[in-house]
Amino acid sequence: MSTTAKKAEDQLALSIGLTAKTQQLCLGLESGAADILELVTPTTADLLTWWFGEDMVMARGGEGRGLNFHAGQKQAILNAIVAHEVLGASSKKWSLLNLYQEAAPNSLLTGTRMEEVSAPKHGHPKYCLKMATGTGKTWVMQALMIWQLLNKTVALAEGIDDVRFTRQFMVVAPGLIVYERLLDAFCGKLVAGSQGSRDFATSDMAKFADLFIPEAHREIVFGFVRGNVCSKTEIGLKATGNGMIAITNWHLLAEGDIAEDIEEVETLGAPLDPQAVVAGVLPLTPGRATGNSLEVLDRRYARGNVLDFLAQLPELMVFNDEAHHIHEFKREGETTEVEWQKSLTRIAETKGRRFVQVDFSATPYNDVGAGKNKRKVYFPHIITDFDLKSAMRAGLVKSLVLDRRKEIGALPLEFKAERDESGNPSLSEGQRVMLRAGLVKLRKLEADFAKIDPHRYPKMLVVCEDTTVSPLVADFLQDQEGLNADDVMTIDSGKKAELGEKDWAPVRERLFSVDKHATPRVIVSVLMLREGFDVNNICVIVPLRSSQAQILLEQTIGRGLRLMWRDPEYTEIKQENREHINNGQEPASLLDVLTIVEHPAFQSFYDELISEGLVGSTGNDGEDDDGSSTGDVIAANLCEDFEKFDFGIPFILQESDELRDHTAIDIATLPSFTAMTAEQLKGMLGKGDTFVSQDLQSSTLFGDYRVDGAVMNVSGYNDYLSRLTRRISQALSEPLPKGNKIATHLAKPYLQVNTAELTGWIDDYVWTQLFAGTFNPLEDENWRLLLLQPVVDHITKVFAVGLLESEEMHTTGETEVHLRRLSEVPKLMVRESASVDVSKCIYERLGWPSRNGGLEKAFIYWAQADSHIQAFCKISENRHTFARLRYVKDDGLPAFYSPDFLVRTENAVYLVETKGQEQTIHPNVQRKLKAALAWCERINNLTEEQRGGPPWHYVLLAENVLYEWQGKGAHLSELLDYARLRPLASASLQERLI
Repeated sequence: MSTTAKKAEDQLALSIGLTAKTQQLCLGLESGAADILELVTPTTADLLTWWFGEDMVMARGGEGRGLNFHAGQKQAILNAIVAHEVLGASSKKWSLLNLYQEAAPNSLLTGTRMEEVSAPKHGHPKYCLKMATGTGKTWVMQALMIWQLLNKTVALAEGIDDVRFTRQFMVVAPGLIVYERLLDAFCGKLVAGSQGSRDFATSDMAKFADLFIPEAHREIVFGFVRGNVCSKTEIGLKATGNGMIAITNWHLLAEGDIAEDIEEVETLGAPLDPQAVVAGVLPLTPGRATGNSLEVLDRRYARGNVLDFLAQLPELMVFNDEAHHIHEFKREGETTEVEWQKSLTRIAETKGRRFVQVDFSATPYNDVGAGKNKRKVYFPHIITDFDLKSAMRAGLVKSLVLDRRKEIGALPLEFKAERDESGNPSLSEGQRVMLRAGLVKLRKLEADFAKIDPHRYPKMLVVCEDTTVSPLVADFLQDQEGLNADDVMTIDSGKKAELGEKDWAPVRERLFSVDKHATPRVIVSVLMLREGFDVNNICVIVPLRSSQAQILLEQTIGRGLRLMWRDPEYTEIKQENREHINNGQEPASLLDVLTIVEHPAFQSFYDELISEGLVGSTGNDGEDDDGSSTGDVIAANLCEDFEKFDFGIPFILQESDELRDHTAIDIATLPSFTAMTAEQLKGMLGKGDTFVSQDLQSSTLFGDYRVDGAVMNVSGYNDYLSRLTRRISQALSEPLPKGNKIATHLAKPYLQVNTAELTGWIDDYVWTQLFAGTFNPLEDENWRLLLLQPVVDHITKVFAVGLLESEEMHTTGETEVHLRRLSEVPKLMVRESASVDVSKCIYERLGWPSRNGGLEKAFIYWAQADSHIQAFCKISENRHTFARLRYVKDDGLPAFYSPDFLVRTENAVYLVETKGQEQTIHPNVQRKLKAALAWCERINNLTEEQRGGPPWHYVLLAENVLYEWQGKGAHLSELLDYARLRPLASASLQERLI
């Protein structure tokens, strides 16, 4: 380990120690068997199961990744919960020092760490989550807020004062862009044409409710968020319920009246300050720019009261987004806090551990020193570390590539703007070359991306050194490079002030929706878009700035890291890109690759990433470059006469109903219990003992039924009959429960018969027929015989058979069927190197996975060559989302899967699944077989007109069988007909009931 890496590890000791402790506590969390579930509140346990339980993760699309938290988000959430709720459970005073003592005690014994974390500003719960840009910090923030809110709500309802939880929140943004983004996340997007109203349905909470909030709690959370969010102008003024979510930027806190730690000095002989006199007489003074605007005066007056309002709250949790703004800086040798950190300290003074500070940042460190002595000093309260390297390896952000053009590296070009004697700036030749290089790359991306998806619009971001340079860049791009005025958008910190609130709104809307529109193509900014500008289509960054501060470089790159191509079908080629970069090769494509047109002066920043195989480089990508930015990904469109090769998949919208009617059961015809007589059974049992009867199939029905040598009363006997009625109904339900779980919404309970009538029949049978004569269960402890398992099974079987034999079926209504065609998807994206031209498919080409896709490739070639195959198509799991079957996994939960192929012959349509030999025996594969067979049977019960042609069959093809038949020269159609699933003979009623 290098010295630099060792120092970084020492600084991150808290994160490392806490993560190790958390991982130990969370072993088995996915299956619901982790120790942490016993150490947290029931509410937290429910949330953890909802967020991370295997069943829920799979139901939301699985780990790859659907609507789920990724590994970095998961670790951040778990670390925060363990730090605050588990480790801090019994401590009345919980501070950063206490957390170090629990999670990383050894780190307190070296250096100055103990002295540092013992400072008063760390005297409350304080956590920093280090997460790379583009990895979903806002989702983690919202999850932690829901965790706090629901726990506090439950505690209040139970009359418990749990100091670990709160309903008072403040979210602090570093600037306008992040502030607006947070309002969008919590309240939804602004409604066009409205006076500031927002559509809550577009908020993260609403859109991703299936991830964030268990169904039972959604009404509570939605109601709280909709009624308690305060914008920065409403804090302390808006009437909220029992709680608050205040969203503000740090300027509101920095501009408040903060008490200084120096005594005032009375200077009677000095002249009075006129402004001080006016301020002492008038509580408000009119602004020179806006006159006596009541809105401005009211806002200025309210600002002075915000700190007092927040300080008076009994508890508060503060989330600091982009918290690298909270740092100490040195001026003239003295360490000074930024002003708004002083405000937070003042707010925290009266709250003790009821004030919680949660900081989020991709770059939670300060640059210290210069030159060779320059180093990072990380914040001491970092509790989780999901850095850029981890995000790149996981494929959660774009891969990073440096564009090293020979003309830049060979010429001694100046990358800063040139200035004349009067200080007027002009673009240097180096900056012009870098801009041209970026445009070449952008134009190539635009042309190549349009070939596979004309609605993907790559963008270029130019970061200037100051606001005097940005208009020069815009003029250069338009006057000398031929871009239109709409192609270039200039945004800097003075833009909003220049336009005013009304005119700024459409500019902001256009800025944040650039992904959806062809223009602007280039965005020029200074520092306003350094953070919070969360769009996906930034593919080229040209940094024209003089600062070599690493934190600014990381934040600049962060603007382009968010993924543009999130479709699962591109996962494979993006994985290959990462492998190429790791091996020191150029990426095969530029899908989700961020190109930095970087000047050699900043090469040292990237050296560490390059050495770890995380940053690649491209050569001269000039106009003469014949390579494609999309690699060998091409669009397979519909062929001209696709209609004759199309497949219509039947969907039954409404079925004719089958109703069950029952004739009365003749009790006298039901068979008696003949294995032993009642007297023989009583002789074996004796009297006065304690019996526990347990139904072997469903212990919940009889397992808690206990009687101690007493005479059964009428109430107890009625309860017995009720349980027996349920037992019989359950025996006739489809499917019968197996194991300890069942997807209840898939079961078909047998509830057609009047249960009260059934209970009466059972009662008559017990008294008159069970033991071939009169039998009084309430006399002489006869009730004991009814608890014996053979007697229970006999009664169940007798009545189940009697009910099935007495039922009459009749049909009502009509079946309505809709055909959905594969051609609804007009094209598939395939790899040219892993696809082939086909002539019996709706698409021009069909592809297969470039890794481990040999079996599917063989099937495609065989189907194409077999003259008995009329049409076939490979089903795209990502595009043909309607062509999937539902089944119940071996854990009892519902799931979906897509077969590999659809094949049509003269006599049948086949759903074909190709599997390696070892995979065919997997329990879930067997369950898929049963579900597919049931689906085919259901479809084949339709008329030929309703199902759109010949009958449907399902085929599971093992690899060895396919190659064996193909090697013997057989037709594929013959193999499909041979291998299609056929139902076994139906199980007897006796087998079904036992």
